[in-house]
Amino acid sequence: MKKTRPVAERTRSPRNRTLRCSEQESAKLGARLLVLTSPAPVKKIKDKIINQNIFDAAPRLPSGFVDLLILDPPYNLTKNYHGKTFPETEKNKYAAWFEKVIRSIRHTLKPAASVYVCADWRTSIIVAPILEKYFQVKNRITWEREKGRGAKFNWKNNIEDIWFCVTGGEYFFNVDAVKLKRKVMAPYRQNGRPKDWREEAGGNYRLTHPSNVWTDISIPFWSMPENTDHPTQKPEKLLAKLILASSRPGDMIFDPFMGSGTTAVTAKKLRRRFVCVELNREYCCWGQKRLLQAASGDPIQGYAGHVFWERNTFGNQPKDGDQMPAQETLL
Repeated sequence: MKKTRPVAERTRSPRNRTLRCSEQESAKLGARLLVLTSPAPVKKIKDKIINQNIFDAAPRLPSGFVDLLILDPPYNLTKNYHGKTFPETEKNKYAAWFEKVIRSIRHTLKPAASVYVCADWRTSIIVAPILEKYFQVKNRITWEREKGRGAKFNWKNNIEDIWFCVTGGEYFFNVDAVKLKRKVMAPYRQNGRPKDWREEAGGNYRLTHPSNVWTDISIPFWSMPENTDHPTQKPEKLLAKLILASSRPGDMIFDPFMGSGTTAVTAKKLRRRFVCVELNREYCCWGQKRLLQAASGDPIQGYAGHVFWERNTFGNQPKDGDQMPAQETLL
């Protein structure tokens, strides 16, 4: 990453809920961050944010402690991350860099760990052969990212990929934890009773098995409390799907490119453990502040009653501030 000018401060609406840190907050929050200078046991790094380059931190991380790896590296696109630019490069150079990432962190995974890798469509072409080299690729999830500019001479780019991989033949996957609740427009009855759907106060609904096409994700925006100024922030709802599908309460989640802290916050809300690494100190402070504001069992937008809801549907979802139903206790 090369340094560029910091992003200029924006003029914000009085109702804007985007998270920010004052200089005083950043000083206090920064004191909570870790920098690894020697091999670290799990108890030292558990539920911590490590403010360090992943290539410096990785050799000091313990082996075989990760149940679920969520890898959201910079894509092969030129992007300014608040004063540090990750430049687009030749495909072979990005492939070499990405493989170096995989090789540096592979020792942290348990034999039955699951791995999710985020990418845009161009980056997917590069990383797919590398993932097949080191893991068993089980699926490619495509999710609709409804933000983005239109294109005059091309189709608007409105999707991103998530590659689902495992380290071995046995792995954990809880399909019942990630079902999508859809509204039934033309409900079918059998002998006068609903078939495969339920009548509820807010309408008629059906629980459907999750597919590898996700159209129910809302990108964080200025009126949402989870929003930050990170240019590529992932929604808590998206991370919740990965965490609930491929981990149990108390399992260890590892995110080597944390960004603004969504993986850590979502893991905490869902009663999982986490270790996150992030080079940008400002982003680390944002993540640390979000962790202090979050509690186990706090609501996740679009997830309520142990099911995921379609985008822009409400039904019987809890209102902002309500608590989610109790889940399994943390191990």
